[in-house]
Amino acid sequence: MSSFEDQLPQILELGLREWSADAQSGFSGLADVVEFLVNLPTPEEILALKPSEALQKQIENLLEKNRTVGLTPEEERSWQQYEYVEHLVRVAKAKALLKLKGS
Repeated sequence: MSSFEDQLPQILELGLREWSADAQSGFSGLADVVEFLVNLPTPEEILALKPSEALQKQIENLLEKNRTVGLTPEEERSWQQYEYVEHLVRVAKAKALLKLKGS
């Protein structure tokens, strides 16, 4: 696991590049999250991280559409990317909390 921690900035940077190369405007909120994490914020900054209003609205719209009519393959791909970034943020927050408790 330590090798992944050491490589996290590079992994996040690669993810940011991939999303930036993607012309779909719906991923701008995700790119912001990844860019934030690549800048190696303090534990306090990580714990305070919340989705922007625009990103939250995109997520809510996908959730509602999934409940009512279902997602298109493109929307499903978007949802999977949201889930992945949410996972990264949860891991970052858990590690930030551990660092603060260990201080």
